[in-house]
Amino acid sequence: MKSFLYTLLLFTATLKAQTATKEKIISDLPEIEIAEGVNLHIISPEPIQYVDLSTEKLTGDLPTTNIARIKITDSQTSAEDKKKKTSIFFNGDQAGIITVVGQSFIAQYKAVYRHSENLNTITNIHIQPEAMQPIEFDKMVFSNLELRRFAMGIIQKKSENNPIREEKNLKLSFQLNNVYVISDYIFLDMTFKNNSNLSYDIEALKFSIEDKKIHKATNNQSIEMTPLFQLNPQKHFKKNFRNIYVFKKFTYPNSKVMMIRLIEEQLSGRTIEMKVNYSDILKADTF
Repeated sequence: MKSFLYTLLLFTATLKAQTATKEKIISDLPEIEIAEGVNLHIISPEPIQYVDLSTEKLTGDLPTTNIARIKITDSQTSAEDKKKKTSIFFNGDQAGIITVVGQSFIAQYKAVYRHSENLNTITNIHIQPEAMQPIEFDKMVFSNLELRRFAMGIIQKKSENNPIREEKNLKLSFQLNNVYVISDYIFLDMTFKNNSNLSYDIEALKFSIEDKKIHKATNNQSIEMTPLFQLNPQKHFKKNFRNIYVFKKFTYPNSKVMMIRLIEEQLSGRTIEMKVNYSDILKADTF
Protein backbone atom coordinates (compact mmCIF):
# COMPACT_ATOMS: atom_id res chain seq x y z
CA MET A 1 0.00 0.00 0.00
CA LYS A 2 2.87 2.38 0.78
CA SER A 3 4.28 1.85 -2.70
CA PHE A 4 0.85 2.60 -4.20
CA LEU A 5 0.55 5.83 -2.21
CA TYR A 6 4.08 6.84 -3.11
CA THR A 7 3.36 6.20 -6.80
CA LEU A 8 0.16 8.25 -6.57
CA LEU A 9 2.04 11.11 -4.89
CA LEU A 10 4.85 10.96 -7.43
CA PHE A 11 2.36 11.00 -10.32
CA THR A 12 0.51 13.97 -8.81
CA ALA A 13 3.71 15.93 -8.18
CA THR A 14 5.04 15.16 -11.67
CA LEU A 15 1.73 16.18 -13.25
CA LYS A 16 1.73 19.50 -11.39
CA ALA A 17 5.38 20.18 -12.18
CA GLN A 18 5.33 19.31 -15.88
CA THR A 19 1.91 20.44 -17.12
CA ALA A 20 1.75 24.20 -17.24
CA THR A 21 -1.54 25.87 -18.12
CA LYS A 22 -1.54 26.08 -21.90
CA GLU A 23 -2.89 28.93 -23.96
CA LYS A 24 -6.43 28.50 -25.26
CA ILE A 25 -8.22 30.14 -28.16
CA ILE A 26 -11.99 30.43 -28.43
CA SER A 27 -12.26 28.02 -31.36
CA ASP A 28 -10.58 25.29 -29.26
CA LEU A 29 -13.06 25.53 -26.39
CA PRO A 30 -15.68 22.78 -26.00
CA GLU A 31 -19.24 23.92 -26.67
CA ILE A 32 -22.14 23.64 -24.26
CA GLU A 33 -25.70 24.49 -25.19
CA ILE A 34 -27.86 26.88 -23.20
CA ALA A 35 -31.50 27.88 -23.71
CA GLU A 36 -33.76 30.60 -22.32
CA GLY A 37 -35.74 29.49 -19.30
CA VAL A 38 -33.43 26.52 -18.69
CA ASN A 39 -30.77 26.53 -15.97
CA LEU A 40 -27.47 24.90 -16.88
CA HIS A 41 -25.71 23.26 -13.93
CA ILE A 42 -21.96 22.72 -14.17
CA ILE A 43 -20.83 20.10 -11.64
CA SER A 44 -17.22 20.21 -10.45
CA PRO A 45 -15.31 17.30 -8.83
CA GLU A 46 -13.87 19.75 -6.27
CA PRO A 47 -14.99 23.03 -4.64
CA ILE A 48 -15.35 25.90 -7.12
CA GLN A 49 -13.21 28.93 -6.29
CA TYR A 50 -14.29 31.30 -9.04
CA VAL A 51 -16.66 31.56 -12.03
CA ASP A 52 -16.41 34.12 -14.83
CA LEU A 53 -19.14 34.85 -17.42
CA SER A 54 -17.70 36.87 -20.28
CA THR A 55 -20.90 38.66 -21.36
CA GLU A 56 -23.99 40.20 -19.77
CA LYS A 57 -26.06 37.73 -21.76
CA LEU A 58 -25.24 35.16 -19.07
CA THR A 59 -25.86 35.23 -15.33
CA GLY A 60 -25.29 32.68 -12.60
CA ASP A 61 -24.60 31.77 -9.01
CA LEU A 62 -23.11 29.03 -6.81
CA PRO A 63 -25.96 27.16 -5.06
CA THR A 64 -23.40 24.77 -3.51
CA THR A 65 -19.60 24.67 -3.42
CA ASN A 66 -19.39 22.14 -6.25
CA ILE A 67 -22.12 23.43 -8.59
CA ALA A 68 -22.29 26.53 -10.79
CA ARG A 69 -25.77 27.45 -12.05
CA ILE A 70 -25.82 29.44 -15.32
CA LYS A 71 -28.73 30.82 -17.35
CA ILE A 72 -29.58 33.33 -20.08
CA THR A 73 -30.06 36.74 -18.43
CA ASP A 74 -33.79 37.46 -18.18
CA SER A 75 -33.43 41.06 -19.37
CA GLN A 76 -32.01 39.90 -22.69
CA THR A 77 -35.51 39.28 -23.99
CA SER A 78 -38.20 41.98 -23.83
CA ALA A 79 -41.63 41.36 -22.35
CA GLU A 80 -43.19 41.76 -25.79
CA ASP A 81 -40.81 39.20 -27.28
CA LYS A 82 -41.62 36.79 -24.46
CA LYS A 83 -45.34 37.06 -25.27
CA LYS A 84 -44.57 36.36 -28.92
CA LYS A 85 -42.17 33.57 -27.83
CA THR A 86 -39.41 35.19 -29.83
CA SER A 87 -35.82 35.88 -28.80
CA ILE A 88 -33.02 38.27 -29.62
CA PHE A 89 -30.84 35.18 -30.14
CA PHE A 90 -30.65 33.01 -33.23
CA ASN A 91 -30.11 29.29 -32.95
CA GLY A 92 -26.34 28.68 -32.73
CA ASP A 93 -25.42 32.19 -31.55
CA GLN A 94 -22.55 32.42 -29.08
CA ALA A 95 -23.82 33.55 -25.68
CA GLY A 96 -20.40 33.93 -24.04
CA ILE A 97 -17.45 32.12 -22.49
CA ILE A 98 -17.91 30.32 -19.16
CA THR A 99 -14.78 29.91 -17.03
CA VAL A 100 -14.80 27.69 -13.93
CA VAL A 101 -11.79 27.62 -11.59
CA GLY A 102 -11.43 24.84 -9.03
CA GLN A 103 -8.74 24.24 -6.45
CA SER A 104 -6.36 22.65 -8.94
CA PHE A 105 -7.75 23.32 -12.42
CA ILE A 106 -9.36 25.80 -14.80
CA ALA A 107 -12.07 24.74 -17.30
CA GLN A 108 -13.55 26.93 -20.05
CA TYR A 109 -16.57 26.44 -22.28
CA LYS A 110 -18.16 28.26 -25.21
CA ALA A 111 -21.88 28.71 -24.45
CA VAL A 112 -24.01 28.36 -27.59
CA TYR A 113 -27.67 29.39 -27.72
CA ARG A 114 -30.32 26.81 -28.56
CA HIS A 115 -34.08 27.34 -28.84
CA SER A 116 -35.91 26.19 -25.71
CA GLU A 117 -38.13 23.99 -27.91
CA ASN A 118 -35.07 21.81 -28.52
CA LEU A 119 -35.72 18.80 -26.28
CA ASN A 120 -32.07 17.77 -26.49
CA THR A 121 -30.84 20.87 -24.63
CA ILE A 122 -28.48 19.81 -21.83
CA THR A 123 -29.43 20.85 -18.28
CA ASN A 124 -26.29 19.69 -16.44
CA ILE A 125 -22.73 18.68 -17.24
CA HIS A 126 -19.88 17.21 -15.20
CA ILE A 127 -16.48 18.78 -15.78
CA GLN A 128 -14.46 16.02 -17.43
CA PRO A 129 -10.69 15.50 -17.01
CA GLU A 130 -10.03 16.43 -20.64
CA ALA A 131 -11.61 19.86 -20.03
CA MET A 132 -9.39 20.59 -17.00
CA GLN A 133 -6.13 22.50 -17.28
CA PRO A 134 -3.97 22.19 -14.15
CA ILE A 135 -3.10 25.34 -12.26
CA GLU A 136 0.46 25.49 -10.98
CA PHE A 137 1.22 26.70 -7.46
CA ASP A 138 4.49 27.80 -5.90
CA LYS A 139 4.05 25.15 -3.22
CA MET A 140 2.48 21.72 -3.49
CA VAL A 141 -1.16 22.40 -2.65
CA PHE A 142 -3.61 19.52 -2.82
CA SER A 143 -7.25 19.89 -3.74
CA ASN A 144 -10.03 18.19 -1.75
CA LEU A 145 -10.23 15.59 -4.51
CA GLU A 146 -6.55 14.72 -4.07
CA LEU A 147 -6.83 14.72 -0.27
CA ARG A 148 -9.77 12.31 -0.60
CA ARG A 149 -7.63 9.97 -2.73
CA PHE A 150 -4.87 9.96 -0.14
CA ALA A 151 -7.35 9.45 2.72
CA MET A 152 -8.99 6.57 0.85
CA GLY A 153 -5.56 4.98 0.46
CA ILE A 154 -5.08 5.16 4.24
CA ILE A 155 -8.51 3.84 5.19
CA GLN A 156 -8.14 0.86 2.87
CA LYS A 157 -5.30 -0.28 5.10
CA LYS A 158 -6.18 -2.36 8.13
CA SER A 159 -6.46 -0.46 11.38
CA GLU A 160 -3.35 -0.71 13.55
CA ASN A 161 -3.43 -3.41 16.25
CA ASN A 162 -1.25 -1.20 18.42
CA PRO A 163 -2.65 2.33 18.12
CA ILE A 164 -0.50 5.32 19.00
CA ARG A 165 -3.02 6.44 21.63
CA GLU A 166 -6.16 4.90 23.07
CA GLU A 167 -8.71 6.12 25.62
CA LYS A 168 -11.65 4.23 27.15
CA ASN A 169 -14.56 5.64 29.13
CA LEU A 170 -18.31 5.06 29.47
CA LYS A 171 -18.10 1.97 27.25
CA LEU A 172 -16.50 4.07 24.53
CA SER A 173 -13.13 3.41 22.96
CA PHE A 174 -11.30 6.18 21.14
CA GLN A 175 -7.99 5.47 19.41
CA LEU A 176 -5.47 7.24 17.21
CA ASN A 177 -4.43 4.47 14.82
CA ASN A 178 -1.65 6.32 13.06
CA VAL A 179 -0.36 9.68 11.86
CA TYR A 180 0.74 10.26 8.28
CA VAL A 181 2.42 13.25 6.66
CA ILE A 182 2.66 14.31 3.05
CA SER A 183 4.18 17.64 2.05
CA ASP A 184 2.63 20.21 4.44
CA TYR A 185 -0.35 18.03 5.38
CA ILE A 186 -0.91 15.87 8.45
CA PHE A 187 -3.41 12.98 8.30
CA LEU A 188 -4.89 11.58 11.54
CA ASP A 189 -6.31 8.06 11.25
CA MET A 190 -8.85 7.64 14.07
CA THR A 191 -11.32 4.95 15.18
CA PHE A 192 -14.26 5.26 17.57
CA LYS A 193 -15.86 2.18 19.13
CA ASN A 194 -19.15 2.02 20.98
CA ASN A 195 -19.38 -1.00 23.30
CA SER A 196 -22.88 -0.17 24.55
CA ASN A 197 -26.25 -0.92 22.97
CA LEU A 198 -27.00 2.80 22.66
CA SER A 199 -26.06 4.33 19.32
CA TYR A 200 -23.85 7.41 19.39
CA ASP A 201 -24.87 10.72 17.80
CA ILE A 202 -21.86 13.00 17.30
CA GLU A 203 -22.43 16.63 18.23
CA ALA A 204 -18.82 17.63 17.63
CA LEU A 205 -15.29 16.36 17.37
CA LYS A 206 -13.11 19.20 18.64
CA PHE A 207 -9.36 19.62 18.19
CA SER A 208 -7.34 22.12 20.21
CA ILE A 209 -3.83 22.87 21.47
CA GLU A 210 -3.79 23.31 25.23
CA ASP A 211 -1.37 23.62 28.12
CA LYS A 212 -0.14 20.28 29.40
CA LYS A 213 -0.22 21.49 33.02
CA ILE A 214 -2.96 23.84 34.14
CA HIS A 215 -2.29 25.63 37.43
CA LYS A 216 -5.36 27.83 37.22
CA ALA A 217 -8.33 27.52 34.90
CA THR A 218 -8.01 31.16 33.93
CA ASN A 219 -4.41 30.60 32.81
CA ASN A 220 -5.27 27.88 30.34
CA GLN A 221 -4.62 28.93 26.75
CA SER A 222 -6.63 26.88 24.27
CA ILE A 223 -6.24 27.26 20.51
CA GLU A 224 -8.95 25.57 18.47
CA MET A 225 -7.96 23.75 15.28
CA THR A 226 -10.26 22.93 12.38
CA PRO A 227 -9.46 20.13 9.92
CA LEU A 228 -9.00 21.22 6.31
CA PHE A 229 -10.70 18.01 5.22
CA GLN A 230 -12.38 14.93 6.66
CA LEU A 231 -13.11 11.79 4.67
CA ASN A 232 -16.54 10.95 6.12
CA PRO A 233 -19.00 13.62 7.35
CA GLN A 234 -20.85 10.93 9.32
CA LYS A 235 -22.63 12.11 12.50
CA HIS A 236 -24.00 8.79 13.80
CA PHE A 237 -22.62 5.32 14.46
CA LYS A 238 -23.78 2.22 16.30
CA LYS A 239 -20.62 0.23 16.96
CA ASN A 240 -17.55 1.32 14.98
CA PHE A 241 -16.60 4.46 13.09
CA ARG A 242 -13.25 5.14 11.43
CA ASN A 243 -12.34 8.44 9.81
CA ILE A 244 -9.40 10.43 8.43
CA TYR A 245 -8.86 14.08 9.45
CA VAL A 246 -6.44 16.30 7.53
CA PHE A 247 -4.65 19.38 8.91
CA LYS A 248 -2.16 21.83 7.46
CA LYS A 249 1.24 21.30 9.07
CA PHE A 250 1.38 22.55 12.66
CA THR A 251 3.77 22.50 15.59
CA TYR A 252 3.46 22.96 19.32
CA PRO A 253 5.96 22.89 22.22
CA ASN A 254 6.42 20.07 24.73
CA SER A 255 4.57 22.14 27.33
CA LYS A 256 1.37 21.73 25.31
CA VAL A 257 -0.72 18.84 23.98
CA MET A 258 -3.25 18.36 21.25
CA MET A 259 -6.61 17.71 22.89
CA ILE A 260 -9.23 15.76 20.92
CA ARG A 261 -12.76 15.67 22.34
CA LEU A 262 -15.63 13.55 21.09
CA ILE A 263 -18.93 15.02 22.29
CA GLU A 264 -22.34 13.34 22.09
CA GLU A 265 -25.33 15.30 20.83
CA GLN A 266 -27.65 14.81 23.83
CA LEU A 267 -27.58 17.07 26.88
CA SER A 268 -26.34 14.29 29.16
CA GLY A 269 -24.28 12.75 26.39
CA ARG A 270 -21.08 10.79 26.72
CA THR A 271 -17.83 12.69 26.19
CA ILE A 272 -14.40 11.20 25.77
CA GLU A 273 -11.11 13.01 25.23
CA MET A 274 -7.55 12.18 24.25
CA LYS A 275 -4.23 13.98 24.71
CA VAL A 276 -1.70 13.68 21.89
CA ASN A 277 1.91 14.69 22.51
CA TYR A 278 3.91 16.40 19.79
CA SER A 279 6.32 13.45 19.87
CA ASP A 280 3.44 11.32 18.49
CA ILE A 281 3.09 13.71 15.55
CA LEU A 282 6.85 13.61 14.91
CA LYS A 283 6.66 9.83 14.52
CA ALA A 284 4.29 10.20 11.57
CA ASP A 285 4.67 7.78 8.67
CA THR A 286 5.28 9.16 5.19
CA PHE A 287 3.28 8.06 2.16
